[in-house]
Amino acid sequence: MSFITRGFGGRRRERDPRLPPGQSLVSDWPVLSAGPTPRVAPDAWEFAIGTENGVHRWDRAELQALGMEDIVVDIHCVTHWTKLDMPWRGVSLDRIFAEVQTDHRFAMVHSFGGYTTNLALDDLLGGKSWIAFEADGEPLSAEHGGPARLLVPHLYFWKSAKWVQGLITMPHDKPGFWEQNGYHPRGDPWREERYG
Repeated sequence: MSFITRGFGGRRRERDPRLPPGQSLVSDWPVLSAGPTPRVAPDAWEFAIGTENGVHRWDRAELQALGMEDIVVDIHCVTHWTKLDMPWRGVSLDRIFAEVQTDHRFAMVHSFGGYTTNLALDDLLGGKSWIAFEADGEPLSAEHGGPARLLVPHLYFWKSAKWVQGLITMPHDKPGFWEQNGYHPRGDPWREERYG
């Protein structure tokens, strides 16, 4: 006679409450890209914001002089992986937008290589996003979006555009690259907003 019933798998491990639905933990940081990796020299990199009032530009030193921050956040990829407690270093979009005036409510983020993604300014401001230059204590490699990438950790990671070069504010939302190809316009991992 068996003391173990069919289907018994032992004690269930408690699910980490920081893990959104449908996600699995990873210890590494997978590299996923929609095209070839652009090679941008850190010294040649600059960031620009275009608004209805004109264009604002910063080179790397000017942007970092606005104030670098250390951030530890969880990141969630639409392909179902999550990495917890990941350390980053970058400049808050709040500091950058302190020098920018706009009445627009949305932005299209542009990257070297032609990638775009759309975001509401409400998802970029209020301590929610950064231009990141380092991850895990090292400068961002080109494969992970270096020399700089957008970091929007509360949304799926396709919104954290690699090789970021700037954004253009918009009065109305329009889809970016993945959003035009069926992904959700916002991408909240807690609501599993993977596809439109």
